[in-house]
Amino acid sequence: MTKVFIDGSAGTTGLRIVDRLSTREDLELLILPDELRKDASARADALSTADIAFLCLPDDAAREAVQLAQGMPVKIIDTSTAHRTDPQWAYGMPELTGKRSQIQTSNRIANPGCHASGFVALIAPLVEQGILPADTKLSCFSLTGYSGGGKKMIAEYESADRNPLLNAPRQYALTQQHKHLKEMTALCSLKTPPIFCPIVADFYSGMEVTVPLFAGDIRGNINDIADIYKSYYADGLIHFSDQTDPDGMLSAAAYSGRDDMVLTATGNADRILLVARFDNLGKGASGAAIQNMNILLNIDQATGLNV
Repeated sequence: MTKVFIDGSAGTTGLRIVDRLSTREDLELLILPDELRKDASARADALSTADIAFLCLPDDAAREAVQLAQGMPVKIIDTSTAHRTDPQWAYGMPELTGKRSQIQTSNRIANPGCHASGFVALIAPLVEQGILPADTKLSCFSLTGYSGGGKKMIAEYESADRNPLLNAPRQYALTQQHKHLKEMTALCSLKTPPIFCPIVADFYSGMEVTVPLFAGDIRGNINDIADIYKSYYADGLIHFSDQTDPDGMLSAAAYSGRDDMVLTATGNADRILLVARFDNLGKGASGAAIQNMNILLNIDQATGLNV
């Protein structure tokens, strides 16, 4: 039976992974009691015992865990930002060219960021296929449910006497220094980081990442983009659909509770909208981490997931 250690099991992502894996009969979960969660010796012992470890920690704590695991055979899936652009780590989006084989053979896997997952899924294949030049200057706006902000933000939104400003969507990362920008730029081989406008709103989970394009930005048309998505994402948990919601809109909460991602290309001959919709806690976090674990275990990638 595979032994799985979840380092940081008290956080939002860690709790979600624990909940999802607790019913798996092929796994034995290793979870430290609260009084030992930050004890380096206890964490090192758990890492030495585990076959696979999930790091659901802040960046510095994740780096510390990697140092504790130095020389151990444990395979690590890090959900923090710390290693996502480290060339010694496999980037945990198996749908991208070459990434699945890297994940299968790696002891170190960096789970993608939530906003970044949508942007990379939309843009990486277009740059790779040559329809979108790497020097294109892009913009992106992304809607997310408040669960993406972790326990503190969840408590703020669910408080009975919460700030009335939380009743409306709020834009953040106003200095254009969001921690996902480095990842978004590197994984898409872009020359310039995009202008990125993340927005948190009053719903629990779900994400909608949108990249607008002018027709002159691409070497082709909207139908070419759709064809690329259909062929590129033929195997995995990312899919293309030209369907909107029944009311003709695109809700950011449409895929809440799911672990897949749906891409849409809409607009007209002059202006195009590329949209990725998924759950920030699913394909944007714990679902993607479990998908990567399943690939490591050489079992169906969707085992234990809602797709």
